[in-house]
Amino acid sequence: MAGKTILTPGQRAALFDPPTDPSIIERVYTLGSAELAEIFRRRRPANRIGFAVQLCYLREPGRALRGDEAPPLPMLALLAEQITCTVSDFDLYADRSPTLREHRAQAEAWLGMRPFVVSDRRALFEIAVDVAASTDRGEAIVAAMMRAMRDNNVTLPASDTFERIALVARARARKSAYSGIAHGLSGDQKDNLAQLLIAGPVLGRTTLAWLREYPEAPSAGNLAAVIARLEITRGLAIEPERARTIHANRYAVMAREAAIMSAQHLSRLDEIRRTATLCAFAIEIEVALTDAAVFMMEKMIGSLFRRAARSRSDRLVEEAGRLKEIGKIYAALGRLLIEGRWNPEDPRDAIDREIGWTNIERSVRETELLTGGSEDGLEDVLERYPSVRRFAPSFLAAFTFRAAKSNEPVLAALAILNDMYAANRRALPPNVPLGFLRVRWRKLVLQDGTVDRRAYEIAVIVHLRERLASGAIWVEGSRAYRTLSDYLLPKSAFETMLLEQYVPVAVDTSFAAWLADRRQRLGARMAEVNRKALKGQLPDVTLDAGGLKISPLRNTVPEEAEELKAQLYGLLPRIRITDLLSEVAVSTRFGDRFAHVRSGEPPQDGPALMAAILADATNLGLGRMAESSQGLTHARLIWTAQWHIRDETYAAALAAIVDYHHVLPHSAIWGPGTGSSSDGQFYRAGAKGEGRADYNAKYGSESGVLFYTHVSDRYAPFYNKVIAANAGEAAHVIDGLLNHESQLEIKEHATDTAGAVDHVFGLCHLLGFRFAPRIRDLSERRLYTFTPSAEFAALDQLIGGTINVKAIEDDWKEVLHLAASIRTGTVSASVMLKKLAGYSRQNSLSRALREIGRVERSLFMLDWLDDIDLRRRTNANLNKGEARNALARAVFFNRLGEIRDRTFENQRHRASGLNLVSASIILWNTVYLGRAADYLRRQGRDIDDALLSHAAPLGWEHISLTGDYLWSDMKLPEDGFRPLRTQNRQSEA
Repeated sequence: MAGKTILTPGQRAALFDPPTDPSIIERVYTLGSAELAEIFRRRRPANRIGFAVQLCYLREPGRALRGDEAPPLPMLALLAEQITCTVSDFDLYADRSPTLREHRAQAEAWLGMRPFVVSDRRALFEIAVDVAASTDRGEAIVAAMMRAMRDNNVTLPASDTFERIALVARARARKSAYSGIAHGLSGDQKDNLAQLLIAGPVLGRTTLAWLREYPEAPSAGNLAAVIARLEITRGLAIEPERARTIHANRYAVMAREAAIMSAQHLSRLDEIRRTATLCAFAIEIEVALTDAAVFMMEKMIGSLFRRAARSRSDRLVEEAGRLKEIGKIYAALGRLLIEGRWNPEDPRDAIDREIGWTNIERSVRETELLTGGSEDGLEDVLERYPSVRRFAPSFLAAFTFRAAKSNEPVLAALAILNDMYAANRRALPPNVPLGFLRVRWRKLVLQDGTVDRRAYEIAVIVHLRERLASGAIWVEGSRAYRTLSDYLLPKSAFETMLLEQYVPVAVDTSFAAWLADRRQRLGARMAEVNRKALKGQLPDVTLDAGGLKISPLRNTVPEEAEELKAQLYGLLPRIRITDLLSEVAVSTRFGDRFAHVRSGEPPQDGPALMAAILADATNLGLGRMAESSQGLTHARLIWTAQWHIRDETYAAALAAIVDYHHVLPHSAIWGPGTGSSSDGQFYRAGAKGEGRADYNAKYGSESGVLFYTHVSDRYAPFYNKVIAANAGEAAHVIDGLLNHESQLEIKEHATDTAGAVDHVFGLCHLLGFRFAPRIRDLSERRLYTFTPSAEFAALDQLIGGTINVKAIEDDWKEVLHLAASIRTGTVSASVMLKKLAGYSRQNSLSRALREIGRVERSLFMLDWLDDIDLRRRTNANLNKGEARNALARAVFFNRLGEIRDRTFENQRHRASGLNLVSASIILWNTVYLGRAADYLRRQGRDIDDALLSHAAPLGWEHISLTGDYLWSDMKLPEDGFRPLRTQNRQSEA
């Protein structure tokens, strides 16, 4: 084991070295009166400061001072000041080894500590094994052992003692996990798993590779391919319960390894580890295939309605010409009848002569045909029955559906269809469930009292899709389609939270207290805004009989600000994107966050990591990046991407950049760091990516995806995710506020109108965020009060009704349960909001949350009318996010800026890489904009921060984004910074 370590140098220093930050040193090493008295028992200054250092080392970090070690100068300075010595006195003490050993023993005795002995190793090993059962991270294992030693007042031994024990414990924990998940497998099960690694003549590759390469684009053929793979996976007969035989974190690592390792790699492993890894693969691939198949079905039904709507639209355009001709006939008919009132001639003779009864009869028949269909276009959906029939039998036969209600009529209808498909019949039984049908479907299904089979089949599949989306029906073996309660905190855990009063929400858990507070606040704000409206005192707001009018904000940038911005950017050094990324990586150490899947160690190949990130960010791809990079091979990039780049490592790396950015002095000119905004940016899909993308009329007729990004008021993009182009953005607002890994503490968040829904207002209130969206056509939104009142005459035209207090009270506990589940990370807000929106009828929990949202939206609208600073702040934050989109578009330039990835995982990596590189550019620009501003001030230029704040860190003209990518050594320039582009370089500090 010689030469092996489990800690990085940085981790080792953080655990075993004294702190170097002055504020921490002052807090940790300020001596008490008893300690000072003990120190002053030593007469010579050198002994006093030496003994003080020994005492402090034993206290923090808990180990003895080494003979050749020089304590941090800030620590020595603080101690010298307290005991009337000088820092140089310590140099005399360090030369006296016997005194050092004696003082260590005395300090240990005074603190009640004892040295580490051989018998302590066994206790440490047991602790290490226990921690290693749940993690491979060496830092966590060593830290747990260190805590145990401190708790027992044992002086910490050298770091290599801990590391050797941790390495052995981790190896044992891994072996134990492999044995645990594979324990009890039958011979047949082991043979089935072994067959996955064998290449067959039919597939042309190993079964393992074939299973992994399942298609994701929604089509009947691809659904059949997924179901075929699912049948093979189920044939392996690996019980999902095996995943619960070992710690969840250990299983997660095993599952990630199983998703990466090739058949060749797996075949080289020892038998136990290979079998265990294949077990994890079998469990995970079955879940993945199940979710993929149900997702495809959802997409295909959505596509069915979209194509039907398009056909209906095309047909209406065609019919418009025919209707025009018919209209001419009816206009002539009307004219004859009007004129016939005063004409003694029989109007029927006039009609026959002028128009002809044959033409009248034909026009009536055509009119009946053209107007005979329903307004909702379901007949057009019914015309696509063959598309549904191509996938419905195999889909329904492949899965077991469950519902909370034992007599769920949709399940009964599914059973009937399954029996009909299995028997290859073309007729439904006499009596079929109809209670689940919506009114519009019932009209289509029941034709003259008879059930139309084709309409019924489509209706059942459509209603199944709706119930799967809401969680009212779920699929056995699925992770994405579970019952609603499965997403929330366990009931018992939440009840304990309520009992012990530590529910993690930002409101009083007592409904009566919450109601009294909101009632008082809403009433007071209504009265205040009503008074100001009557007096015409609302800033830039007119509220009178003509309606509500809010003067638009003038977002003018002073001319001198544009000139200053040009000057600043003219000073910024020119740089290649590769060098910029490397310099930011060295400064922030974000590269260390890309931990290895298994060992948790940071990557050793810095250039390969940076190239793989840039390949995602620029949409170049690993193959073309290898061709464009000097000294990097495709295999090297693939290995780095597979083992180090994941959603969680991207998030951790982004947090490192954002945290570094937010403490830069220059970034403070843009905002306090507590505000943010979020917005979606559309990217077209091309090639293979089209099948995985969606359509949204807002972005034209091309398919694509949205990269939804949260940006702080200091321009740092601290969270992003990929969402469907046709998905509502509102559901994803809260995810970014809760699930980012940075140190930001966001208090106020802005979105555009797309995010401004009552449910988001309600959840933001419960979770402690102020939601401040910019709502288009605010006059069309309505205020809600707790009681009807005639007191607010000026606001009467805006009041839409009263809050349903009983709805909130009836589900108050369920609302708190939902909020607590979201806050603790048990479920994401986007998942729950989509589930609640998926109910065909109003869910009681959704109704209660909506009513809470109405209260908060009403308060927000009143603040919006009364507070022009709120309007300006919201507008400014949204403009920052929208301006950042231009930078992202410039970076993401390869392949025409189109998403061409066929898998959702690769799309997420594209978005994460783009966001990380954008954040790196913003950070680098911020550093050098600050230095450029300092340079101008040293030249005598008086620059106001308000003017300087208009120079956003979003420029890229000075950055070379294209060409060959050269990866030099990962280091900063000699002086830490590149020189500014000044005429006199020597004048720049």
